[in-house]
Amino acid sequence: MSRIPRDRTNPAGKRPGKIGRAGKDAPAVEPLNIVHGALPSREVILRFIADHPQKASKRELAKAFGLKGDNRVELKHMLQELEQEGMLQKNRKSLIRPGALPPVTVLDITTRDKDGDLIGRPAEWPEDQGVAPAVAIRQQSPAGRQGKGKAPVAGLGDRILAKIFPAVDRGGPAYTARIIKVIDRRRGASMGVFRAAPGGGGRLLPIERRGEEMVIDPDFTGGAKDGDLVEIEVARLGRFGLPRAKVLSVVGSVGSEKAISMIAIHAHGIPHVFPPAVTAEAEDAKPATMSHREDWRDVPLITIDPADAKDHDDAVYAELDPSPDNPGGVIVTVAIADVSWYVRPKSPLDREALKRGNSVYFPDRVVPMLPERISNDLCSLKEGVDRPALAVRMSFSGEGRKIGHTFHRVMMKSAAKLSYQQAQAAIDGAPDDKTGPMLEPILKPLWHAYAVMKRGRDRRQPLELDMPERKILLKPDGTVDRVHVPPRLDAHKLIEEMMIQANVSAAETLEKKRQPLIYRIHDGPTLAKQEILREFLATLGIPLAKGGNMRANNFNGILAKADGTPHQTMVNEMVLRSQSQAIYGPENIGHFGLNLMKYAHFTSPIRRYADLIVHRALVGSLGFGEGGITTEEEAGLDDIAAEISTFERRAMAAERETVDRLIAHHLSGRVGEEFAGRVSGVTKSGLFVALPEYGADGFVPISTLGSDYFIYDEAHQALSGERTGLGYRLGDNVTVKLAEAIPLAGALRFEMVSEGRDMPTAVRSFHKAGRRDRGQVRKKPGTRPPRGRH
Repeated sequence: MSRIPRDRTNPAGKRPGKIGRAGKDAPAVEPLNIVHGALPSREVILRFIADHPQKASKRELAKAFGLKGDNRVELKHMLQELEQEGMLQKNRKSLIRPGALPPVTVLDITTRDKDGDLIGRPAEWPEDQGVAPAVAIRQQSPAGRQGKGKAPVAGLGDRILAKIFPAVDRGGPAYTARIIKVIDRRRGASMGVFRAAPGGGGRLLPIERRGEEMVIDPDFTGGAKDGDLVEIEVARLGRFGLPRAKVLSVVGSVGSEKAISMIAIHAHGIPHVFPPAVTAEAEDAKPATMSHREDWRDVPLITIDPADAKDHDDAVYAELDPSPDNPGGVIVTVAIADVSWYVRPKSPLDREALKRGNSVYFPDRVVPMLPERISNDLCSLKEGVDRPALAVRMSFSGEGRKIGHTFHRVMMKSAAKLSYQQAQAAIDGAPDDKTGPMLEPILKPLWHAYAVMKRGRDRRQPLELDMPERKILLKPDGTVDRVHVPPRLDAHKLIEEMMIQANVSAAETLEKKRQPLIYRIHDGPTLAKQEILREFLATLGIPLAKGGNMRANNFNGILAKADGTPHQTMVNEMVLRSQSQAIYGPENIGHFGLNLMKYAHFTSPIRRYADLIVHRALVGSLGFGEGGITTEEEAGLDDIAAEISTFERRAMAAERETVDRLIAHHLSGRVGEEFAGRVSGVTKSGLFVALPEYGADGFVPISTLGSDYFIYDEAHQALSGERTGLGYRLGDNVTVKLAEAIPLAGALRFEMVSEGRDMPTAVRSFHKAGRRDRGQVRKKPGTRPPRGRH
């Protein structure tokens, strides 16, 4: 794993000095005068964190300033205050300024500056944080740093993993970066749909919500036909008129099958075609042998999956614990496909799997992490077929506490393949010909074991958000048939809890073996987000205690108070927004949402690279034979974790955008119709309105709400009319009219039909006070301020 470079400016740590470098790789910055051993001011701490991002943990800060004893305690309190005020936020175990880039980031190289130097931007950046910051890429000599080895060289359009430093030149980009690794080499191209014009040439219609139309001259169409999805580069930007573009390649027709998901695949650079070497290695793979394996083919493990699942990577079995020392206890066995046997480190299969990071699931297709020969055949735990697996046998007490577990490398044979609905129906008293004989020996013991495990889960109290998951069902032509919310069955919860406990067992075993691994980590909400949630809940009369020591059950108490009230959905959404995003990392900080201290993804190695790393770590540390983790992999876990976390966000964005495009296409013929909706987001520029029936979101610009001057109130998540006191709040049920649908961009624009409701007096008085504080001038009745004020 990477180490933080030692600060060599004051090696003895005994006298006042200057810290002028952020480690040996960082560019020189303006020296910051500090007094060693004295508690620094808030301003000095903020400046130091901005200039030394890799030294921004509490421990490193105390070390850099030479703080001991009471001063270390005071530093801790100061950092908590800065977090609560929104001046700092956590990134894994370090601290960063809000909106700042973490020390290691995945960048897309998008352009060059006036001097020809490369400029990159974060590959994934939250929309609510505005434009992603620019980063100047520092190319090194081919000989590498200090003449050791080869330095990676990147070009325009490439995706890189980079080490981030604050820029010295405040007039340019805010950051500079050193290339750690080139992840993907791509041409610097944008995408759009070509629409032919009479007489030649045409227009490029954007596929992004913020994109703009472009002109394509007849000589630059590249053979594109009307309706083709094309890659282009900007040929000329003028002061007047539309930009002009040149077609680089034709991806395919947007009228073809599965075209909507192809837009997202190409727009996000998701690898979707396996190289010949990868396909060849998969096709040449032979079934696993019994080497270093236990024979578990007589254990009646079964798979329970969605009815349309093509790969089966987990199987379960449960029985009463026969040990007299564990009365009322159960033994739960979880077997997971042994992907590590087939996908070896540094092989073509392995390199391609890391490049993808995970499988990507669209309504009309799956882009798998591994070829079908591996994912759907050799590694799929098919019914009645010998398959290699890594299994964990877990013992639970009658109260649901896990009291022990053991891992095994086995050969198994699935006794049955069941769907969630099929297994649930059998338990509910309607078994079919297949599940009937399995009810007593297999299914009922599984459900009994889940009842025991649930006692432990209830005591643990993970975060229990009630956010129904909608599923889009498509017609044969790939268009939307309907949107529905599948019922959440006990069969789903049973498999989920057994997988969670298997993941916990993997993390515990590897920690006990002192084996480096990649954890699934989820930090608690930042103090700034807690404060926003606290202010919002106060408007509903729901208290939220102050302090940074929040646990998942604190949020469950909030959700319970809102249960059954008109505010239930709104409170669930606000609690969800207050949470951090789960990521992968080699340093463990626990999983806040699941309320677990040790957690690592182990149960889906067919579709997640993180799980494959954990499998290799188990194989290596437990002496299970071939396919274990390598020393080189252990050293690169930081980089691997950063990459696969980015790829996970990439997949989520692509899946979300595809759904948006499908729904926008589905509703494009209904412009002018009215729909029942709910306010799902409130911003300074307008309202987001969700259509629950379709699982879609659209936007109502603030300029279309009426003649009043609407003021944004973040605490109440509301827009309120300054003159009338009428407005709209998060969670309000409203009626909207569809004004515009742009299928290619997945965008819907609504007009508000419902009248705003009377906002509470507290809201209006808050606005008046806020207007005076900001020095706003009251407008004349019937007039509107410039749009820029919104």
